[in-house]
Amino acid sequence: MTIYNKAAMTLAALVLTASSLSALPAQAANDTSAKAVQQNKGQEKKEVSLRILGTSDLHTNFVNYDYYQDKVSNSLGLAKTGVLIEQARKENQNTLLFDNGDLIQGTPLGSYSANVDPLEDGEKHPAYAALEALNFDGTTLGNHEFNYGLDYLDEVMDDAEFPVLNANVYDAKTKQNRFTPYEIIDKEVVDGRGKKVTVQVGVIGVVAPHIMKWDRANLEGKVYAEDAVQTVEKFLPKMKKDGADIVVVLSHSGMGDAVHEVGEEDITYQLTKLKGVDAIITGHNHQTFPGKYKDLPNVNTEQGTINGTPVVMPGKFGSHLGVIDLQLAPHGQDWNVIKEKAALREINKTTNEVSEEVVEAVKEAHEATIEYVRQPVAETTAPINSYFSLVKDDPSVQIVNNAQTWYVKNKVAGTANADLPLLSAAAPFKAGTRDDSSYYTNIAKGTVAIKNVADLYVFDNTVFALKMKGADVKEWLEMSAGQFLQVDPSATGEQPLIDTEYRTYNFDVIDGVEYEIDVTQPAKYDNDGKLVDASASRIKNLSFNGAPIDLNQEFLVATNNYRASGSFPGVVNATEKLDFAYENRQAIIDYMVEEKTINPTADGNWDFAPVTGNLNTTFESSPDAQNLIPADSGITYIGASTGGFAKYGIDLK
Repeated sequence: MTIYNKAAMTLAALVLTASSLSALPAQAANDTSAKAVQQNKGQEKKEVSLRILGTSDLHTNFVNYDYYQDKVSNSLGLAKTGVLIEQARKENQNTLLFDNGDLIQGTPLGSYSANVDPLEDGEKHPAYAALEALNFDGTTLGNHEFNYGLDYLDEVMDDAEFPVLNANVYDAKTKQNRFTPYEIIDKEVVDGRGKKVTVQVGVIGVVAPHIMKWDRANLEGKVYAEDAVQTVEKFLPKMKKDGADIVVVLSHSGMGDAVHEVGEEDITYQLTKLKGVDAIITGHNHQTFPGKYKDLPNVNTEQGTINGTPVVMPGKFGSHLGVIDLQLAPHGQDWNVIKEKAALREINKTTNEVSEEVVEAVKEAHEATIEYVRQPVAETTAPINSYFSLVKDDPSVQIVNNAQTWYVKNKVAGTANADLPLLSAAAPFKAGTRDDSSYYTNIAKGTVAIKNVADLYVFDNTVFALKMKGADVKEWLEMSAGQFLQVDPSATGEQPLIDTEYRTYNFDVIDGVEYEIDVTQPAKYDNDGKLVDASASRIKNLSFNGAPIDLNQEFLVATNNYRASGSFPGVVNATEKLDFAYENRQAIIDYMVEEKTINPTADGNWDFAPVTGNLNTTFESSPDAQNLIPADSGITYIGASTGGFAKYGIDLK
């Protein structure tokens, strides 16, 4: 029989079968239809609604309290998020709860627990006590978990009563995973029939590989970090083999974009493309999703999915709770995701309602921290704030540079480096960072306490000094000048000055030299420090001691471990790195204690190069800044802007 005849006979049989079915009595057809509906209803009752909750970037904000302002704040704190967690659990008993890292560092409470009253063996870190109070099912390591070194991290972790996961950090000697890469959780759930069944949930954690730059002093030679996307891809088959019905990724890495570069910092978007990943909790960028990132391909903000995968990025400091709902259908011995949706819930900032379990869990550490930060260190003759720190040489940065210069000068006295000209680099850490209109330093005239110093210098960095040439200092400043957008001097319409994608902690002001920034020129480097225009030069009239800087002269530049270990242009050419293993914040405190009274006036060592024309150049800052505009600054208040910010103009003539 030919293939043609086979096909013809098969087609005839199908037609005959269809005709026979259509000839069935109406009652028989109805019976068949009713049976199918009944079977579907039976199948639906076997389905499971699984809810996955997530937090990220808590940064030791557990109680609804601002340690810098020394007052209750209902805009932050896991105790506030806990109210949302309790409500979400009431709505669905089939719930898992995970944290996405950056947990043990970020406020004076974290610093106190690491440096002032360090953990003893067997003592539980308040961060883990807070998570246990809400019955978290696991967490992963964020980049800031590595700030205090591996020994401290091990001490923190060894008393955890839940899995602490990371899959892409490896031991440098054994080449094995330094931490537990993933966990398979046997989650007992209740299906639509009210019957208890088990779903095996695989959870894996990854961190931005850039920890090897940011905390090089703590990690180099001890561990190494692999690409996060490739790591998850490698472990997916192992997790499935170990029984994972669904896989949740805790991605302490920013959203990223549609193009993957091996080893890059932000890769969550790439994870959504991996087959076998069913849900993602991400963070690191302190942003929100659903909400931000609408312009990326295949983003459905209504469903909270990217490339069909549900994703939540729940802000920072406990501001939001991520909620992912998965509808699971049985498939033999396994489960399939048949429906998914992700959403964010924002904490209620208008009430004092909190999770008392969290407050009680960290009560001792919280009260000790408050007592610690209230200790006075000096007096200031004028207010100190960072409202205009991105557009003018600013007192909040000046004080840090003064303290670093004082500290390093004392440390190198009598050494071979004592005769080198000493400079200092510091950046505004709190300057409306990451779309937060309240995130500014604001210290009143009068007594300066430790809480104010912590408000001035929020990171737990340590002091470094770098030996480099004048040419390297210029490249360092060229990188810093990427903070600004290029303006067109011939344009008359409004032109924003600040590149909001550029992190303010990378806008280093280098004291000890004088210079101007020409924003009519293109940036030489992009936000990651990659050369984009070799001919560009924004730094003009760079001078030292009143004369053009000698590009071959050697300088010593005071800075911090983050910058010294990074890949900033100019910094990477340092011929010597001095590690003083002393906190920058403590150096500032020591400086203030010795000075007793400080004058926070900036020395004006940098400014914008004058631009001719009718420029309408604007920037955003806090509305609170409108009554604090410095005289003769060229800054004017325009009016309210979006997101709680205000718009200001600045004259660049």
